[in-house]
Amino acid sequence: MNGKVRTAALLAVFALLLLPLTAGTAAADGPSVRLSTAQAGTGGSLTVSGSGWRPHALLMMLVCGRSTPSRGVLGGTNSCANGDGRAVTTDAKGSFTRKLPVAEPPVPCPCVVHVATVEGAKAQADAVLRVAGHAVEPLPAQPSGGRLSILTDPRLDGADGLLTWFGAPPSRTLVFTVGNVGTSPIRNPVFQVGTSHGVFAPQWEDQEWRGTLGSGKKARIRLPVELAAGAHGDYTVSLKYGGKVLAEQPWGVGRPWGVTLFWVLVCLVVPAALFRAGMAIVDRVRPRRAGGLRHRGLRLPELALRLPGLGNQKPGAHAAPPTASTLPWFTPDSDPNTAGRLSAPHDDSPTSPTTPTRKGTT
Repeated sequence: MNGKVRTAALLAVFALLLLPLTAGTAAADGPSVRLSTAQAGTGGSLTVSGSGWRPHALLMMLVCGRSTPSRGVLGGTNSCANGDGRAVTTDAKGSFTRKLPVAEPPVPCPCVVHVATVEGAKAQADAVLRVAGHAVEPLPAQPSGGRLSILTDPRLDGADGLLTWFGAPPSRTLVFTVGNVGTSPIRNPVFQVGTSHGVFAPQWEDQEWRGTLGSGKKARIRLPVELAAGAHGDYTVSLKYGGKVLAEQPWGVGRPWGVTLFWVLVCLVVPAALFRAGMAIVDRVRPRRAGGLRHRGLRLPELALRLPGLGNQKPGAHAAPPTASTLPWFTPDSDPNTAGRLSAPHDDSPTSPTTPTRKGTT
């Protein structure tokens, strides 16, 4: 009996010794951030180290106010010193080390160093930082009562139409299911829907859902989302309620190729039209040569009527051969073809019967 008690006691002691190690391993599974110092003044710098991140991931580091690791960054990146942030890429093991300048955030402390992924799967971690000389104010109290929680993954319903292909604003409907995990009902909750492109911060828009969600109840909510005209590329749609981001959904927007086709046609048609107009103007103002004919626009019957000798010629008649040379360097008097034809024709042959012959004396 004593042996069994001793064995149970040893097992209990051994389990208590392994408990801190197990907790440390579980905490190290997710992304973490460590600071070289817990307090720094404006203008200085500190070293930020991290581990447990996705390999070769691009991260953004910011000093944010009105934040705690438990409640996150209230107000989003609007509470951070965005102009003094730094980007860092993790190594093959998911670790990084980078210096970060200390700057005062636009809102009072408590402050944190906020590290979040820029692309791919979303992940973030915070580390407490005391900014020397910066104002400190208590965080607003958390609302007691109803609390919303996302129950299903959000999705974007809808498709692009013909007008979107020519640059019309792309639009979708964000569909998600939420549940009230609080103790009191929520009436007409106001959500914030934000759209971001690349590394830029989301642009938030308040949208109210008309209805009442009782404690322990769930509801399917549909909120419209629209981008600017001509938008294309990779976008991210974010949903926020009560200052906390509930869900994010990627959205790949195709390029409006109709706009490109329109400008290609403009580049081809407009120069051709200008060329035709210019040729018409030149044809109008060009001086005509004396006695010459303008061949543009003349048909064969009109040309035959305008040419001398062709308009009055009957069908089947043949033109008489020219009797005189029309060479311009001969005058009628010096034309060899007309020489000797100015007088009546006669025969100068010595055998002509009309020519008298003179007989000599014999």
